[in-house]
Amino acid sequence: MSPTPALPTIAIMGFGTMGQALASGLLTSGVATRDSLRVGVRRPHPQGMSAKENKLGLPMHLNIDAAKGASTLVLCVKPKDMEALLTQLQEAGALDHHPLVISIAAGMSTARLAPMAPGCPVVRAMPNTPCAIGKGVTVLARGPGAEDAHLTLAHKLFTSLGAVLELEEKHMDTVTGLSGSGPAFIYMVLEAMAEGAVMRGLPRPVALELAARVAQGAAEMVLATGRHPASLRDDVTTPAGCTVAGILVLEDGRLRSVVARGVEMAAKVAGELSK
Repeated sequence: MSPTPALPTIAIMGFGTMGQALASGLLTSGVATRDSLRVGVRRPHPQGMSAKENKLGLPMHLNIDAAKGASTLVLCVKPKDMEALLTQLQEAGALDHHPLVISIAAGMSTARLAPMAPGCPVVRAMPNTPCAIGKGVTVLARGPGAEDAHLTLAHKLFTSLGAVLELEEKHMDTVTGLSGSGPAFIYMVLEAMAEGAVMRGLPRPVALELAARVAQGAAEMVLATGRHPASLRDDVTTPAGCTVAGILVLEDGRLRSVVARGVEMAAKVAGELSK
């Protein structure tokens, strides 16, 4: 029997919400183990390290130590911190082995990122916060030096967190506005729906659960049937019924236009985050 191939060594640089979600997903899915996964932080912080270690059982390393020898670096730091991180790694020789670099920094193009990691294949990724429970979606874009094998590896990493799509990089700011910021917009709608039910006397916990399950079921209907949301809406909207009465109120409030403009504005700002 041939030996089991060793898992690639993955270093997650930055351990905020998305860094922790990715680490949790990789461990849960078996894509990584505690021996093959490293976490890099800018500086030791005993209290923060203790809390995070207790949660996932992962020790924290200084960025340089985490990056050295890792076959894949997942950069989960803010756009404004990216240049300082990569400069530090480059000057320390931690990129000399040319690992795959995957960046989740909103608004930072691979063309700007690649010179900071010379010789390294670069992939851009945009995950969203539902990745923390394995229900997220991540969009990948191929950057300089990235070959099919690198995209396959990136797919494998992020599939542990939910669905994965691949698009041209020109779409990534819009993806950020839609799927990156989108959960916040959905939460606002859920809150509003629940408040309407509470105003009619429904207990708040019940109203919140019903609103969340309605949204979950409606989203699954779109994915499962492939039908346009407007067509599915018509199935619910009977003549002279309660649904059409509610829809007219939403149309009076320009719900569709306001939400669409919200996505548009979020995408515009996403493109400016790294400037």
